[in-house]
Amino acid sequence: MLPPVLAIDGPSGAGKGTVSRLVAKKLGWHYLDSGSIYRALAIAVLQKAIDVADEAGIVEIARTMELAFACADGLAVTLDGNDITHQLSLETTGNTASMIAVLPAVRAALLEKQHSFRRMPGLVADGRDMGTVVFPDAPHKIFLTASAEKRAERRYKQLIEKGVDANLSRLLLDIQERDRRDSERAAAPLLMAADAVFLDTSEMPVESVIAEVLRLINK
Repeated sequence: MLPPVLAIDGPSGAGKGTVSRLVAKKLGWHYLDSGSIYRALAIAVLQKAIDVADEAGIVEIARTMELAFACADGLAVTLDGNDITHQLSLETTGNTASMIAVLPAVRAALLEKQHSFRRMPGLVADGRDMGTVVFPDAPHKIFLTASAEKRAERRYKQLIEKGVDANLSRLLLDIQERDRRDSERAAAPLLMAADAVFLDTSEMPVESVIAEVLRLINK
């Protein structure tokens, strides 16, 4: 019998990461942040100055890079032994990750890595195609979203709190463009699984979202 999976999908900035990590902690399950896998690959691509159109070059990096995840107090990621956590949230990283994620061979190369996270007692998988492509047999699926305006506002507050200069209008445009790319890409587009529960977090505090997710699992 395969370990159970809770697949939480949705667009960038919907709060999937925070909710998924806290739910995994409460359940005592393993955690997979698929976005960080793609972002880590994006960082490796940028570091090696590989063109985002060089599919073969990116696939080679995807197959050879060594990743490690820690989820004690927030997410910590190492790439080939180097801590890259602070680079994961950079806009250049996110935009590059979104561009290379449209490449079918790259997605195929990373699929096996994601499957390896499925271990007992269970897995909370956070991403954009967890319930549709990576774990289509997951017994629990949630599509977590929020308005583009609310997601841009949240991102703006995060950057300001970190002392990073940010422009709200530019962030909104970037999020809308990323949504368009993710929804229109040929390989595993951002779609809500037919058997997923839709959850709009635009006006919900994190605690309420977590409580609702746990209620849905128990139900």
